[in-house]
Amino acid sequence: MAKNSKRFKKAIELASDEALSVSDAVKKLKSFPATKFDQSVDIAMQLGIDPRQADQLIRGAISLPNGIGKAKNVIAFCDDSEVEAAKAAGAVEAGTEELVKKIEGGWMDFDVAIASPKVMGQVGKLGRVLGPQGKMPSPKNGTVTPDVINAVKEFAAGKVEFRNDSGGNVHTVVGKLSFDEEKLIGNIKFFIDHITKMRPASCKGVYLKKITLSATMSPGVNVAV
Repeated sequence: MAKNSKRFKKAIELASDEALSVSDAVKKLKSFPATKFDQSVDIAMQLGIDPRQADQLIRGAISLPNGIGKAKNVIAFCDDSEVEAAKAAGAVEAGTEELVKKIEGGWMDFDVAIASPKVMGQVGKLGRVLGPQGKMPSPKNGTVTPDVINAVKEFAAGKVEFRNDSGGNVHTVVGKLSFDEEKLIGNIKFFIDHITKMRPASCKGVYLKKITLSATMSPGVNVAV
């Protein structure tokens, strides 16, 4: 704990409130004291949206150009005829009736749930369980789709989901600190550009208010908007 405290204090000393370019912000993150594990790099974007308005919600999923350096545990709610193909594509569990029962019994050892529209009638009963965990399949982020197999492949490979919170903030992982600078920069710029293009027509005033990058054990670094 003492070492962690000293490391974080050192990182705070190196940090700055100055808003940097994406390139310089990545360099700053990499300049902080190292840890014994490969830290994830996250981006947080404060948006000028009104989260109370349904037409201003920002939600979706995206495959970053350089991946995120981490595979995800994906499950697939699908017909029996697709079970083997879904598992071959990377699903840790697949099916419908038995999988629903397993989750009702308390099993939650997965990151993303994909579902075929054909079985959503049965999956819908899990809304109160999966909803609060952010794991309920939805067509808005591509997790309810007729092409279950391809969706499993994409999410298992690291496709990331995002949605704004009640404060209008959107955040997601954009890679690992061990990534080459250019790969991290590419992912970050790609995500910022994607969110920028999602600006709701009804959103008035400043849309991108603040952007911050951080690693798992580091303070945030402000990025110039």
